[in-house]
This record gives sequence, C-alpha cells and structure tokens, in this order.
Amino acid sequence: MRAVCEDYTSAPITEQERVMVEYVVKLSRDATEVSPQDHQRLRAVGFDDRAILQITLIAAWFNYINRVADALGVGREDCHEACV
Repeated sequence: MRAVCEDYTSAPITEQERVMVEYVVKLSRDATEVSPQDHQRLRAVGFDDRAILQITLIAAWFNYINRVADALGVGREDCHEACV
C-alpha cells in the first residue's frame, strides 16, 4: 500500500491493477478527459463493462464524499494517516 501511495507507477502491482489505477487517477483529475479508449484499455486487461461501471462509480463516489468532507473540515487532522 505504501508503494502505491508513494508512486503507483513503480509499485509492485499487476498490469490490470496499474491500468485500473491510471483510469481512476484520470477520472479523479478531470473526468471529461476519460474516453472510450480508456474503457477499451480496461477491457484489454480483463475488466468487463460491469467492472468498469463499478470502478467508475466507486471512484466517483470517493471523490464526491472526500470533497464533502474537505468542505466541512471532517478528518483534516487525520488526512495523512492512510499513506504515512
């Protein structure tokens, strides 16, 4: 987990996991940049449409709930605990 937090591009994860993380990072930074090619890349490493939907929904939900928590100041004192 620490390696993923520090630099997922060099973390010891599978190609499938790396493609998923790259997709989630792209979705989180600017969802308007996600394209059908990103979905095709996920399919190429073994994710079906249902899995792609689940990955998208979970990532979007975490982005949403984290923004709500940030706006309300929830958990700021503990925000670095997960990756420290």
